[in-house]
Amino acid sequence: MRPNVQATNGQVEAKILDLTVAGHRVATPSAVIGEGADALLLPALSSISAREEMLPLAHELGDTYRCLVPDWPGFGAHPRTRLPLNPANLHAFLDALLAAVPGPYALGVAAGHAAPYLVAAARRHPGAFTRLVLVAPTWRGPLPTAMGPERAAWFGRIRRAVEMPLLGEALYRINISPPIIGRMMRAHVYAEPAHVTPAVVAAKHRITRQNRGRFGTAAFVTGGLDPATSREDFLALFGHGLPPVQVLRPDKAPRRSGAEMDALIATGRVTALPVPGALSAHEEFSGDVAAAIRSA
Repeated sequence: MRPNVQATNGQVEAKILDLTVAGHRVATPSAVIGEGADALLLPALSSISAREEMLPLAHELGDTYRCLVPDWPGFGAHPRTRLPLNPANLHAFLDALLAAVPGPYALGVAAGHAAPYLVAAARRHPGAFTRLVLVAPTWRGPLPTAMGPERAAWFGRIRRAVEMPLLGEALYRINISPPIIGRMMRAHVYAEPAHVTPAVVAAKHRITRQNRGRFGTAAFVTGGLDPATSREDFLALFGHGLPPVQVLRPDKAPRRSGAEMDALIATGRVTALPVPGALSAHEEFSGDVAAAIRSA
């Protein structure tokens, strides 16, 4: 399929990729930035996920790479698709994306929860990527991370409550207010509290207010988009059959998430470099992350 080019501004080109995923039409807003070898940059999955978080890194890499930055279905600063949100459909989304824009890609970059999805896609599509870079890779959603598997029965109930009409929207609005977004960002998204300015919080809040925004948040927060069910399953994604994988480990990653990154690094199946930041190092410290990518 040929992308529908909507606008061009210097080195920034806006596109809509018209994809079909699990029988659903998924119009996928994307940005293309820079010149050079093709690169695919995937933003993290989160309540405030949008391709805009990857644009600073794309600009940093733009003198070397032509970076494609898509939104995930169910996320982004635009009205959301009606695609059912589950791991199978997110894997299928990347398959559809790679069919529409096959590359090959000299570089694949993914942040947070996007990391294991990129790795799985690279395994399904040999030769699509020359190398992979994972920034603060995670595999377990916030509630499973904080509460543990013994409370798993509650996660589905919470997701269903947030997805309900009226009640769900009210619960969602309460939990994505600007003060709560600010606290969340200072706690584990950004490393430097001073970087969480009112303008940054307002921009993130606008992302959450998109039509059907609560569905992506409910799925992610409750573990409904977790691509693995255990650390062992997560680590099994790596190893033979993949291009070289580099992990960028932020020095202020939250304790539990950082432990999962350290477990991956300890396998010896990836190379690793420290970078400043927390879970959104690619946005907060894009220059340092770009330098680490170039150093490999």
